[in-house]
Amino acid sequence: MVEIHRGPLAESRHAGHAVICDATGGIVQAWGDPDAMILPRSSAKMIQALPLVASGAAEAFHLAEPQLALACASHQGAPLHVAAVEAWLKDLGLEEEDLRCGPEVSRDKALRHAMIRDGEAPCQLHNNCSGKHAGFLTLTEHLGAGPEYTAPDHPVQQAVLEMFETVTGLTSPGFGIDGCSAPNYATTMHGMARAMAWYASAQDRSDILATSAARLVAAMYAYPDLVAGEGRACTLLMRAALEPVAIKTGAEGFFIAILPGRGLGVALKIVDGATRASECAFAALLVHLGVVDPGHPDVRRFLNPPIHSRSGLLAGEIRPAAGFPV
Repeated sequence: MVEIHRGPLAESRHAGHAVICDATGGIVQAWGDPDAMILPRSSAKMIQALPLVASGAAEAFHLAEPQLALACASHQGAPLHVAAVEAWLKDLGLEEEDLRCGPEVSRDKALRHAMIRDGEAPCQLHNNCSGKHAGFLTLTEHLGAGPEYTAPDHPVQQAVLEMFETVTGLTSPGFGIDGCSAPNYATTMHGMARAMAWYASAQDRSDILATSAARLVAAMYAYPDLVAGEGRACTLLMRAALEPVAIKTGAEGFFIAILPGRGLGVALKIVDGATRASECAFAALLVHLGVVDPGHPDVRRFLNPPIHSRSGLLAGEIRPAAGFPV
């Protein structure tokens, strides 16, 4: 899918899988193996947030769109993200210690450097998954369940599994433990693209799961800065899009897109997990679909990022492989 060019050579190559599904769950286009079994990692966060809304917890605790966007986010741990999650917990009568995502150094460069200078240690609020975990805690409070909400047999994770299998249309063969300690359920590439198409067509249905999904999608593309952050592919590509689209990355080279105007869902996985390749291949898919303009500067930075020598000479570029994605 992606080649790394230096001088006259394609020095490195990245293989992958991608599937585009329509509202029926049928495959519109596919590359690689649609039946490849994968872990979607953080690309599944809108599925993990679905019980939060469908259960009535979001309504009961008066969650607004920014909080729903944070529930689907892999944020930077920037000041706006930290403050928003801290305020959310305060509204629940909870504190940072109630989270189970673990501490993480802020991905926001300015804040990270300021904390180093001031001798401050990162906490769980800085974790890129703290918004998702605030959502888990909200559902935990609503269900009156125990505090260890990341345990696979906890009612929150059982609700997530039920939703995951519903929207993918497949029984999950198992799970891996994500970086934030929550279970991450496995499915196929086709299953994940089918799920994203289910989200993309949710506004056309009136059942509780569909209306809940449509709320999450609307929150994501209304607040792209909360979904990721400045400089991140999710945020910049959503801002650059020519139509409403929800975009979410996941660790180890995963990406999804939800196109509500067309009822299309997209899933992409780079086999070796390289972010440089997943961002390039995903930008190429968005160009292929006409979702973004290839000339937009925030699209070019992922579609054809240059490679420079340490003294600034142009040495090569990252680019989609010939024939992909057409």
